[in-house]
Amino acid sequence: MDAVRLEFHEMGLDDRLLKAVADLGWSHPTLIQEKAVPLALEGKDLLARARTGSGKTAAYAIPIIQRILASKQSVREQDVRALVLVPTKELGQQVQMMIRQLTAFCSRDVRVADVTGKADLSAQRPVLMEKPDVVVGTPSRILAHLAAQNLVLHSSLEMLVVDEADLLFSFGFEDDLKSLLCHLPKIYQSFLMSATLTEDVQALKELLLHNPVILKLQGSQLPDSSQLQQYSIKCSEEDKFLLIYTLLKLRLVQGKTLVFVGAVDRSYRLKLFLEQFGIPSCVLNSELPVQSRCHIITQFNQGFYDYIIATDEESLADPAAALQAGKGKKKKSTERGGGKTKDKEFGVSRGVDFQNVANVVNFDFPLTAESYIHRVGRTARADNPGTALSFIAHTELSLLEEVEEALTGDNTGTGLKPYEFKMEEIEGFRYRCRDAMRSVTKQAVKEARLKEIKLELLNSEKLKTYFDDNPRDLQLLRHDKDLHPAVVKPHLRNVPEYLIPETLKGVVNPLSNRRRRKKLKTQPEGVVKSSFKKNIPGKNPLRSFRYSAARNPRGKAGPS
Repeated sequence: MDAVRLEFHEMGLDDRLLKAVADLGWSHPTLIQEKAVPLALEGKDLLARARTGSGKTAAYAIPIIQRILASKQSVREQDVRALVLVPTKELGQQVQMMIRQLTAFCSRDVRVADVTGKADLSAQRPVLMEKPDVVVGTPSRILAHLAAQNLVLHSSLEMLVVDEADLLFSFGFEDDLKSLLCHLPKIYQSFLMSATLTEDVQALKELLLHNPVILKLQGSQLPDSSQLQQYSIKCSEEDKFLLIYTLLKLRLVQGKTLVFVGAVDRSYRLKLFLEQFGIPSCVLNSELPVQSRCHIITQFNQGFYDYIIATDEESLADPAAALQAGKGKKKKSTERGGGKTKDKEFGVSRGVDFQNVANVVNFDFPLTAESYIHRVGRTARADNPGTALSFIAHTELSLLEEVEEALTGDNTGTGLKPYEFKMEEIEGFRYRCRDAMRSVTKQAVKEARLKEIKLELLNSEKLKTYFDDNPRDLQLLRHDKDLHPAVVKPHLRNVPEYLIPETLKGVVNPLSNRRRRKKLKTQPEGVVKSSFKKNIPGKNPLRSFRYSAARNPRGKAGPS
């Protein structure tokens, strides 16, 4: 018999907060919310480990808002009561949005300010002078405001949250965080929220927490195989491009998809390659302005784009080198060979709330098991199903072994199954891929990179005032337009009938892609796969191109 679950209305929350929760469509609290909110309301310090997508943000935001609302019932001077520290600007905006949604019916009583942006300190000073109840920022940004006396915390702060705690040290915030502690009062309530409990998190626990309650809610850091399907396919470098083309062009991958690559140049090369076949995609990396990055993520969540090519530099760089670069603090890091300044407070695989992601494709395999977990954690969030597919080059086999060992040791009940692709059936597409790859030269990639950055800077800076006055036009601004520095060959956009493998004939209609896409975008995300099942009863689109031992007695797998 299931244990009786504690509901939101049984937690003693303010009616305005309950109304906001209902408006968000949350019928029941998630496990971490059910356990953490009552403890936080009792005034206890918390160290919580729960996997990505489990509702950690609301788990600390709800008690913060409740405590502020309760304190406002007595006549008290307006002041900063809560500080939320985040490792990235994208996560800062997400936290601010969540708090604003939860304070929709009490926004005059609970005000929140996000100061993670790149604006000058002087531009953010007026906001902080109004003493918002909750301030969200990165440790370095908060420390800068404290030094400029735009912010004073030593007499007013009551609650401190460190979100994605395990990422703060790897982003080089160790010294900033320790310096920041000198500006805080002796007594305050602390929350440490993390997907993993690393040695760094244990160090933070000693610094920040007092007799904390430790919540280790999920034994596994990824959902089990009933919710998350994980596959790997061993392939050559050329085969990676051939596979991604086949999966996307023939619509074997359905729904919103995140494609992770290992470097900024690599992301533009893949984007230009897909452009050759009329497959639009967005590039997301640390060189783009933060406003553009957040706008891309917002529109992706709203269904504007199907594919984002994300560069996860922090986890793909040498961890030791990344840490040293972070400890260099004010020095600007540069992307290898590109010379462009990167934003050290950028992270795609961590913290950012991508919604309803159906698939994660590791075009380049991550360098650590932790990075793999956080990338794949972008799909199969909450109770939604998801699929992860990793392309494994010969040089990445040892990394695959490390990830499989970590997943087995974590008792996740999950693992990477071989994705046995019948490569000979798509051999007819190879000449098209080679033709496209010849057009995507180093010079074309360089020009695309410069063009994209200039375009996004224009959108972010020069047009910011215009978009403030014309928000509808901002909605129409798209980030997946063709960059076109490579020579585009129009015939590659169409897929001739004779090239479609026999196993997919009757399933794929290359001439109706536009009509199909229009139809899919009008349906909820979950309907995509079910509509595909009408054509192939009981088959998942991503697995519809696999073959069984019965069909292939020799049991040949894809190339290694």
